[in-house]
Amino acid sequence: MAEQVLTDFIRALRSADVRVSTGEAIDAAEAVKLIGYSDRQRLLDTLRCVLAKSPAEKLAHDRLFDLYFSRQQVPQNEPPAQEDASDSDSSDGEGPGDLLDLLETGDETAIAMAMERAGKEAGLQDIRFSTQVSYYAQQMMKSLGVERLEGEMMQAFRERTEDGQAYAEELIEGRKQMFSRAREHAKQAFETYGAGATLAFREDVLAETALTALDVRDLGRMQALVQKIAKRLAVKHSRRRRKKNRGQLDVRKTLRANAGFDGVPFDLAWKQTKRDRAKIVAVCDVSGSVARVVRFFLMLLYSLNEVVPDIESFAFSGRLEDVGDTLETDDFAAAMDKIVNSIGMSSTDYGQSLSDLKMNHWNTLDRRTTLIVLGDGRSNYGDPRLDLFRKAAGRVKRVIWLTPEGESLWGSGDSELPRYRPHCHTMKQVTTIKDLERILDEALSRYS
Repeated sequence: MAEQVLTDFIRALRSADVRVSTGEAIDAAEAVKLIGYSDRQRLLDTLRCVLAKSPAEKLAHDRLFDLYFSRQQVPQNEPPAQEDASDSDSSDGEGPGDLLDLLETGDETAIAMAMERAGKEAGLQDIRFSTQVSYYAQQMMKSLGVERLEGEMMQAFRERTEDGQAYAEELIEGRKQMFSRAREHAKQAFETYGAGATLAFREDVLAETALTALDVRDLGRMQALVQKIAKRLAVKHSRRRRKKNRGQLDVRKTLRANAGFDGVPFDLAWKQTKRDRAKIVAVCDVSGSVARVVRFFLMLLYSLNEVVPDIESFAFSGRLEDVGDTLETDDFAAAMDKIVNSIGMSSTDYGQSLSDLKMNHWNTLDRRTTLIVLGDGRSNYGDPRLDLFRKAAGRVKRVIWLTPEGESLWGSGDSELPRYRPHCHTMKQVTTIKDLERILDEALSRYS
């Protein structure tokens, strides 16, 4: 049982997005063997050191520790061996008993043990959603023998006497109280095992929801999701900028390194590939039709500073303006509102924005640059300045165009996307945060 206690706790940590490797789980088991479960503070400090790494993980660990061990899965004053014995006794029918026995004795310790046992039999560690709390509470009541209680209650009603009526009402009240306790137990199990899984499910749904369909209530959760995505991309792409190609021997370096050994190649030198430092220049249309998508794109982009410190951001509807300082110094939500409300109020003019880029910011484009344009390409029938766009594409490493419109609309009305498309390496529709993640992942992979 003692091993199962730790296993279930690690399972709860993993469901809350605390990464616990197999090696760390083994280390935790060895540590618990040494210190035992009797000293709660020592157990907390030990498991935190072994299982939690970042400040966020330590907070999640402490919250789950209080929830999990407050359920008294491990009695604090008994060694694990005695717990195993008591568990086997209960399985032989000598444990806390069923609901009737518990109501008659009123023994709080026996009730707590019975609830814990019933939770295990009901599979409470598999709870994932808050809507399952009542279901698991009912399963716990069945495991506790509610049928026998209900049978006694019906028999008391059939007697049609005052004593029988009073006894039946007493049983009804007892069942109500026990169900309330079972529900509370199930709710606590959800907070331990299921809250993290529910959050992950919500984030998965949110990541696949069209950005234009989000409302104000979703913005806070989306910001947290964007930070997770940025962290995931940073972990993937923040690697050494030089990597060895073990398939190609560098003959010159090998000969120089072994000159003192009469040419005998004791030390081999392999050819290395130098990685360019990532650089992104974002040119974003902030007119009304694109503003919501731009908001999350720039939020994700600026969350990637760990892996892409070199980011230049420009916004336009009529005239192009540098918005990098605004986004870095102000509260992000307030900064985006300011940008959209000031720059986004003009009539969209892609040709003028490209002319402003050429006149004022042309030196930001070089061979390391990934130029990302986010917009619908609708320029109100003005000159799209394809000549400037072609020259910009010739200066940079890669051009990616993201649009919120489906391909069937490209070229319709005042859309100039088909004319810009030949000068882009990638032109894709983007509607969700998952789309943005895939695009940035692809762009950063080009620097590998």
